[in-house]
Amino acid sequence: MTDEYFQIVQEGEVHVITLRLPQSMDSNEFDRINEQVLEIFADQTHPRWVLDVTGLNYMGSSVLGLLVNIRQRVMTLHGQLVLCGLSPQLLRVFRTCCMERLFKISKSRADALKSIVRGLG
Repeated sequence: MTDEYFQIVQEGEVHVITLRLPQSMDSNEFDRINEQVLEIFADQTHPRWVLDVTGLNYMGSSVLGLLVNIRQRVMTLHGQLVLCGLSPQLLRVFRTCCMERLFKISKSRADALKSIVRGLG
């Protein structure tokens, strides 16, 4: 499934969601994106997910909320989620908001894939 704001691919036994959100969007547009992303998990039993945010330069409260919603859906499926691609600026935002306690974070997609395969292997 591909949308202008996110892409999902399967790499081995891991699903990778790449977010490509603009710095600004209206609330209706964000609500639509939020619903579309969360619908991905409606019929899934796949336990292995990587969330790649390499393309994001900004992360406001709405995006942080989306990430928490994604994490909650994955946890409901008894799965694992690894977040990767946080810029130094976004990593500071995560630390300021104490979000690094909620997510396993890897620097790169390759590191995230290795981590999640090792963790569930």
